[in-house]
Amino acid sequence: MIVKAEKTMPEGVGEEGAIGVGLKQHFVLVHGVGGGSWCWYKIRCLMENSGYKVSCIDLKSAGIDQSDADSVLSFDDYNKPLIDFMSALPEDEQVILVGHSAGGLSITQACHKFSNKIRLAVYVAATMLKLGFLTDQDHKDGVPDLSEYGDVYELGFGLGHDNPPTSAVVKKEFQRKIIYHLSPHEDSTLAAMLLRPGPLLALMNARFREDGGEVMEKVPRVYIRTRHDKVVKPEQQEAMIKKWPPSTVYELDSDHSPFFSSPFLLFGLLLKAAALDVGLSATG
Repeated sequence: MIVKAEKTMPEGVGEEGAIGVGLKQHFVLVHGVGGGSWCWYKIRCLMENSGYKVSCIDLKSAGIDQSDADSVLSFDDYNKPLIDFMSALPEDEQVILVGHSAGGLSITQACHKFSNKIRLAVYVAATMLKLGFLTDQDHKDGVPDLSEYGDVYELGFGLGHDNPPTSAVVKKEFQRKIIYHLSPHEDSTLAAMLLRPGPLLALMNARFREDGGEVMEKVPRVYIRTRHDKVVKPEQQEAMIKKWPPSTVYELDSDHSPFFSSPFLLFGLLLKAAALDVGLSATG
């Protein structure tokens, strides 16, 4: 099922805030490579003002975490803050995980390990691969290809220049053109000040074992597709959706960063997904 976002709020949500089933639901927001909790400031404000509980995770070397990306060499190490957060949740608490871009890998790993604690997984312009990067096709579908823009990355070589790069960040002069081209200038300016190198080698080595068999398939999934995305391109998003179909697909007329370019619409879709998740498995 594909639903295109409209400029309306979901039923049951008004200016005074959330009512009914949504009240006090717990959203856990996970950023993409180079980002941090700060990416979600608009969404967090909208959610908390509407009565929801929100946790924003800084993965290792991101946001306010002081680790050097060139020292983060495994995906398990990079994703440890999210895994630690999920481990600390009470056994009877369920959260709604939201992952943006490479954050899709993070929430997928969490679904493998903590399916009983996840009510819903939402992928926002995200890498959605059930077992991570196992094949060449997985890399083709899930890794951004920015070669058409030229030499866009600043690379770090923590293991020496004779080895593959360990970190990467899009150069400042390309950031707005590629990542934030439909976003307000003040947000792309903020991002240019806060973006940090991401642990490239760790991300490329993201692979997940199905320890629990098909248990993680019990977690309902929603994909929010971004039509004007220059990072995880629409055809890549469509390939991942076809390979591992979620229960519902929503669509936004946004760039790669809808939390900046379309915050109210993204907020509305997140609430709509949360309100509908009980019946998602029946609508696929």
